[in-house]
Amino acid sequence: MRWFLLIPLFFALPVNGQQADFIVLKKKAKTIKSYYAGTQIEFITHTGVYRNALIENIRNDSLFLREFLVQRIPTQLGVFITDTAGSFHYAYHYSQIARIGKKQKGFNIQAGGASLLGGGILLTLGEGVVYLVDKSKFSPGLLTASAGLGAIGYLLTRVGRKGFVIGKHGYRIEYIDLTTPKQKN
Repeated sequence: MRWFLLIPLFFALPVNGQQADFIVLKKKAKTIKSYYAGTQIEFITHTGVYRNALIENIRNDSLFLREFLVQRIPTQLGVFITDTAGSFHYAYHYSQIARIGKKQKGFNIQAGGASLLGGGILLTLGEGVVYLVDKSKFSPGLLTASAGLGAIGYLLTRVGRKGFVIGKHGYRIEYIDLTTPKQKN
């Protein structure tokens, strides 16, 4: 009998469902990725600011973000724990985004470039030591090749971190407004 008393209570409460706004990354007419409230976003603005944050809300053409400050703290046992030291709130207009996400398909160009850069530096230093110790075993060709590999590695690390550049190769961001205007009575 008690259950019958609760049923009118559920029908008496009005429930309003509202879909949230979102932004879409597109290449020409194809959707690459959609960003909603509650998803993680990584981008660089036109002024060079890098953000890797959680989207709290998307409203009125603006992204409201929350970025967490995470630190590794040593314990008395000699192990490290990760701790959230704090968080920061930011708001950006979607048109301020210059690069978004990471362009990660297949081979990681940035990691390969870092390996070439490190190997090139080590070989160049090694050839420098050989030149100082025993000039008869010094190879100028190996020195030139190792310096060239280091330079190519540096260029690959610079190219690999671009992500999707807005405005190039047909990439664009669209703001999708799903809020309905309030009707006047």
